[in-house]
Amino acid sequence: MPLCPELSRKSSKPPHPNAPEKAQIAVEGADHLYKELRIENNLTDENGNEVHLKQGAKVDVTVEAEPEATTRP
Repeated sequence: MPLCPELSRKSSKPPHPNAPEKAQIAVEGADHLYKELRIENNLTDENGNEVHLKQGAKVDVTVEAEPEATTRP
């Protein structure tokens, strides 16, 4: 599936103390309304430790789907 190099623009503190922090990821080449992804900034590294994206971090966005959820052009 497509692998897109993207950039973590910023993280935002939640408006409510119990809400998760969000990371905003810029998607280069996307249509105007889809240029940013916002995800929970609670990730896990390869050792199982909780980590967060830093502002400006380069990230890879991978799109995956089950075979039955795809069609051929």
